[in-house]
Amino acid sequence: MKLWEKSVQVDKDIERYTIGRDREMDLYLAPYDVLGSMAHIIMLESIGLLTRDELDILLREMKQIYRDALEGRFVIEEGIEDVHSQVELILTRRLGDIGKKIHSGRSRNDQVLIDLKLYMRHEIEAIVKAVRQLFDMLQTQSERYRNVLMPGYTHLQVAMPSSFGLWFGAYAESLVDDLQVLQGAYRVVNRNPLGSAAGYGSSFPLRRQMTTDLLGFDSMAYNVVYAQMGRGKTERIVAQALGGIAGTIAKLAFDACMFSSQNFGFIKLHDAFTTGSSIMPHKKNPDVFELTRAKCNKLQGVPEQIMMITNNLPSGYFRDLQIIKEVFLPTFDELKDILRMVTLMMEHITVNEHILDDPRYDLMFSVEEVNRLASEGMPFRDAYKKVGLDIEAGRFTPVKEVHHTHEGSIGNLCTAEIRALMDRVLEGFNFQKAHDAIAALVG
Repeated sequence: MKLWEKSVQVDKDIERYTIGRDREMDLYLAPYDVLGSMAHIIMLESIGLLTRDELDILLREMKQIYRDALEGRFVIEEGIEDVHSQVELILTRRLGDIGKKIHSGRSRNDQVLIDLKLYMRHEIEAIVKAVRQLFDMLQTQSERYRNVLMPGYTHLQVAMPSSFGLWFGAYAESLVDDLQVLQGAYRVVNRNPLGSAAGYGSSFPLRRQMTTDLLGFDSMAYNVVYAQMGRGKTERIVAQALGGIAGTIAKLAFDACMFSSQNFGFIKLHDAFTTGSSIMPHKKNPDVFELTRAKCNKLQGVPEQIMMITNNLPSGYFRDLQIIKEVFLPTFDELKDILRMVTLMMEHITVNEHILDDPRYDLMFSVEEVNRLASEGMPFRDAYKKVGLDIEAGRFTPVKEVHHTHEGSIGNLCTAEIRALMDRVLEGFNFQKAHDAIAALVG
């Protein structure tokens, strides 16, 4: 079944080529296609294109299709082009001609737009929850190891004293900024394109504010041409935000791989997260973190793939946009899996609390000595030169204590302030508005 098919049948090879992986990708969108259609037909009844009895019958069947989609029973049959066609086919089989009325005032162009927006909105919330869980674990570990010192590096050279409190806490705060960016993407997502039809509106007196309210959007995407231009652009914006989270985790994974190696020995990974060698019996390889790093780097490339698909398209709809689905839709599941695994690994990491017993790290306390002399009245540049000459002459003896007290330093991690910042970002998403709207629609 093809919603556009009339009297001429399409060649099978051409059909295979043009449909591609659309049936597979559209399974991600199935429940959201039904939600969009429910809001649409409620609006159609309000402008006289459906009777109240027809609406009640359609809504009853659509709620069943929605439950089937949520519970994994919805399938797109062989020979059916996409999720929109499958839903309409099910309704027509069950209800006859009434099922054919749901497409009035609509195009598959704005159907897929509404599906994608609702899907992205739902998945962004799932990502936010997973990020919050990792954030909480990092903050817990930051406080647990707040007094355990470790070397800090610049240029991969031993530089100054750091701590595991700072190390864990740094990644926690990085996730706050990542969610701030994701919130901006969520605001772009949370605008209703329904009613833009094929990109030029409809002669039916559609009530677009009504469908906006029914689906819990913050506003509509007002200009119908721009609503269609948002296809591809919205996915790219969201992919960039997801890539920011992936970038933070990729850096954490690199640190973990490096710090767990024998040459560092700063942390020990739980045996469950390492694998062995087929030839070297002593090996414990950080495969999970290495794969995490690679998966995160792959995710950071998704915005560029979307850009290359869309960057030379003028306004209006083009079939090129279909390819974005297979690049973009799986990224949410991939990132959620990464976040779950990294949270688990961070929970079971073991920290070496005696790193600084090794004399190779003695010189990282040189700045502490310079600052001590400067505090006693010696000009900083003179103190710097004196300590440098002592190091060259082999006279430097470190005092392995630090007394950093300013905000965000070893002695003042600002854990509570970072948590408060995260809480403010989380409140800004206002997911409850969408929850309430969808609950009312399907209730």
